[in-house]
Amino acid sequence: MTPAQIAWEKLGRHPLAMLALVVLFLLYGGALFADVLAPYGMDSEVRAHSYHPPTRLHWVDAEGGVKPLPFIYAHESRLNELYQRVWREDRTRAFPLRFWVRGDSYKFLGLIPFDRHLVGVDKPARLYILGADSRGRDLLSRILFGARISLSVGLLGILISFSLGSVVGGISGYFGGWVDNLLMRLAEMIMMIPGFYLMLTLRAAFPANLSGFHAYLLIVVILSFIGWASLARIIRGMALAIRTRDYCLAARALGVSHLAIVIRHIIPNTFSYLIVAATLAVPGYILGEATLSFLGLGIQDPQASWGNLLSEAMAIAQIRFHPWILWPGVFIFVSVMAFNLVGDGLRDALDPRSE
Repeated sequence: MTPAQIAWEKLGRHPLAMLALVVLFLLYGGALFADVLAPYGMDSEVRAHSYHPPTRLHWVDAEGGVKPLPFIYAHESRLNELYQRVWREDRTRAFPLRFWVRGDSYKFLGLIPFDRHLVGVDKPARLYILGADSRGRDLLSRILFGARISLSVGLLGILISFSLGSVVGGISGYFGGWVDNLLMRLAEMIMMIPGFYLMLTLRAAFPANLSGFHAYLLIVVILSFIGWASLARIIRGMALAIRTRDYCLAARALGVSHLAIVIRHIIPNTFSYLIVAATLAVPGYILGEATLSFLGLGIQDPQASWGNLLSEAMAIAQIRFHPWILWPGVFIFVSVMAFNLVGDGLRDALDPRSE
């Protein structure tokens, strides 16, 4: 068996890691196909449905008959004596759940004009599986669209920071001397500053009214800038040991360039560590984006990310009367836990000493 097959077999004996892989597959699949899976478009709103509670699905109608497909009742609202909006079901108007329905138009995978959605109900009813936000927008739809930003920030940030950290650490450990001292002192300067405050400082250096795309790129760059230094120190220590091995000495004797040795021999021999470290580091990037967006320094409304969706839960009163606005936090928690469990499983699977 190849090392990859052995590692996969070991990972298969880690049930929590496999379950976490399935969860991540579903989360990323939901983000990729959000246009189809979401009942409504990201910006579709009905202001009169502000903070609409989650819609209950029913199988048994008012007369006690069982329906073959679930349905919902229309909702009516009124203001109570405290001027709070109270919703109740109108049992005289039922709307069956329909599949593959026409709705808000979009471009499937950004290319093909399309208007089909996996699930929906006939107008004038609206389906709020996880409730609605302050502007009457379906929370489930915005969570699915927000996953595109929140989950991709981690992958793109890891790709940049780990590439930079691997190269800097490999060069530092391979050459040693003044090169090592210069690069490691630079890394230590970045590591000395608490990551949270460095993140806020870097964000404050740019305009607050950036477009959604530019804010996204800025968040990726900021998180990557913060994350490469600690990795570079670890790779540097590994490179110090790898450079004295026979294949590195042989390559040097054959006249192979220093850069080629770093790229072909030093860095590839750190891949097993990098895979585990990347998996365990992704949650930090997800939380970093969520923190910036939660504080209003990242992705801004009407764009959606889990962080700015959760910002509506800043006030305790909102959580008390509209607890469903905490759903984005649940998705953040689940994704972070899933990555950590996968990282633990990969660490055991790639450890040659584990049984």
